[in-house]
Amino acid sequence: MIRRIEKDLTRFKDIVRGKIKRDLRKFVSQGEMFGRKGKNIVSIPLPGIELPKFRHGDNQKTGVGQGEGGEGEGEAGDAAGAHVMEVEVTLEEMAEILGEELKLPRIEPKGKNEAVAPVGRYTGIRRSGPESLRHVKRTLRAALRRQLVAGTYDPDDPILIPIRSDRFYRSWKEKEAPENNAVVIYMMDVSGSMGKEQKEIVRIEAFWLNTWLKSQYKNLSVRYIVHDAVAREVDEHTFFHLRESGGTKISSAYDLCLQMIENEFPPSLWNIYPFHFSDGDNWSGRDTDRCLSILSDKILPHSNVFCYGQVKSAYGSGQFKKDLDGRFGDEEKLITSDIPDRDGILDSIRDFLGTGK
Repeated sequence: MIRRIEKDLTRFKDIVRGKIKRDLRKFVSQGEMFGRKGKNIVSIPLPGIELPKFRHGDNQKTGVGQGEGGEGEGEAGDAAGAHVMEVEVTLEEMAEILGEELKLPRIEPKGKNEAVAPVGRYTGIRRSGPESLRHVKRTLRAALRRQLVAGTYDPDDPILIPIRSDRFYRSWKEKEAPENNAVVIYMMDVSGSMGKEQKEIVRIEAFWLNTWLKSQYKNLSVRYIVHDAVAREVDEHTFFHLRESGGTKISSAYDLCLQMIENEFPPSLWNIYPFHFSDGDNWSGRDTDRCLSILSDKILPHSNVFCYGQVKSAYGSGQFKKDLDGRFGDEEKLITSDIPDRDGILDSIRDFLGTGK
C-alpha cells in the first residue's frame, strides 16, 4: 500500500513538473510564483490539476442512494469546470525546471575565486572532552566490562553506573575547505521614465536570476543599488517599490558598484555578477563615455559577467544599449539584452545565464 502511494505521488509530481515546464513562460510573465510559503518554497496555481478526495456528508438519510432524491434546477452544460490547485514546489526544483527549459549550462566558478571556510568533523575517540560530546555507547560498554571484571554486574538488575575512567568522548577537528562565494549587485534606474510596469519586470527577472544563481553557489550575497542622477544602496523592498523622478546619471551607479566591489568583495575571493536595468536614457554623452571607461578599466576585469537589461519604456530612448554594443560588441564578459515586455523575461534570462559563466 505504501509503495503504491509513493508511486502515485511520484507520478503526480511528474505531472506537476511537466505542467510547470509547459506553462513556464506564462507563469513568469504573470508573476504567479511569488506566493511564498516558507524560506525555500513557492506556491503555484496550476489550473486543470485536482487531487481526488473524500467529502463526508451529514448522514441525514436523504439524497442519492439514501431515500428520495430532490429535483435539480437548471439545464445541463457542456463546459468543463475550472479546477485550480495550489501546488508547493521548492526553489531548488524551480531552478532545475528553469535550467532544463532554457537549457542553461552549469556555472563554472572562476578557479581562483574560492573562499576558505572552516569545516568540522568527528575524527576519533578520546578520554576527555565536554559532556555534550560524550560517546554513550563506548562509555556504557566500558562500564559493563569493568563491572563484569569486578563481579558487580547483576543480570537480574542490569544497572550500569559509569565512573570517570569509563567515559569516552568524540574528538572534533576543524579543517579548511574551499567554498565558492558569489555576489549579485543589482542596479536599477528609478528616474521618472521608469514606471511601475518596468520595475515589476525587473522584480520578476531578479527573482529568477537569484533562483538559478542560488542553485549554483553555496554562498550567494545580493546587494541593491538605485540611481537617478545620484546612486545609493537600498534594501530589497525599497529597490522594487521606490518611486522616484528626475534625471539619469548612470555613472553614479557604476561608481558605487565599483566602490562596493573594492571595499567588500575582493575578486580573488568572490564571483561577481553586476546586473543593471534601465530604459536606456542617460543625461549626456559625456557621462556615457565615463560609464564605458569604468566598465572597461575597472568593473569588467573584476566580474564573471556584467549584464545590462534594457526595459522598454514609452519615455526611454534605448540609446545606452546601442552605446554598450558599439563599444563592447566582442567582449564576452559584457552581455546586453532587450526586454520589451513580460514575455521577454525568459529570453533575457537565457541571454544572461546561457554562457555558464
